[in-house]
Amino acid sequence: MKIHHLNCGSVRTIDPTYEGPAPAPAVNHCLLVETEADGLVLVETGLGLGDVRDPESSLGADWIAMAGPALDEEETAVRQVARLGHDPADVRHILLTHLDVDHCGGLPDFPAARVHLLAPELAAARADAPGHRYRSAHWAHEPRWVTYDPEDEASSTEDWFGFTSVRLDGLPSAFRLVPLGGHTAGHAGVAVRDGDRWLLHCGDAYYYHREMEAAKEPHPLMDLVQTRSEVHRDLRLGTQARLRELVREHGDEVEVFSAHDPWEFARLRAVRAPEA
Repeated sequence: MKIHHLNCGSVRTIDPTYEGPAPAPAVNHCLLVETEADGLVLVETGLGLGDVRDPESSLGADWIAMAGPALDEEETAVRQVARLGHDPADVRHILLTHLDVDHCGGLPDFPAARVHLLAPELAAARADAPGHRYRSAHWAHEPRWVTYDPEDEASSTEDWFGFTSVRLDGLPSAFRLVPLGGHTAGHAGVAVRDGDRWLLHCGDAYYYHREMEAAKEPHPLMDLVQTRSEVHRDLRLGTQARLRELVREHGDEVEVFSAHDPWEFARLRAVRAPEA
């Protein structure tokens, strides 16, 4: 498999909390995975064409005022997939951590893809939309949902470094959904096998790379965003503690990263650059 790290929607510029890195726009970190047998797999979609062309209707004025998105059509996943030489119609699967507006805005740009996520997340989104968190414009085209309930005995689950993981219908075991609760009702990480290691896209389970250090240090602005949007504080903090344990005990086997940290994105994009 070949994995590309894509920023599918720059938002407000933020400063680091320590000397060294330059200020940078927060990102919407997505993965495009080229597989031999299953076409293209997109992890998250970021912002889509509809968001860029009609932002107030698609994203909502409150979210735009909070996030300050760049709204650049060239950052959308569909445009980046095409620039990499692929037909966007070859995106057969989309794996979502959750359905906040900045994570699924590109769904309408890939209408034929199967969209994998946890069942409680889809139920919460349908019950709440349209609102600040969930925008039904992103699924008005009726995506081909494939949902999973880790509590259902019918789901194919197995241990993954001490976490529950869910095997995905129609995809090999190199792809997993890993429930990471607290941010939304059905929030999950997405694990992707990358050679002899794993990548774990943690979505919004944390926002800033220094939260994964032993002496955790939240980012003042980003922490404000994550605490305002949490649905279960104790569960969210417990998830972060477990992720720190994962980094401490299995950091040589698993690379964790979050959805919006621009410095994580730059580092992983740079690692991948020689293969691009």
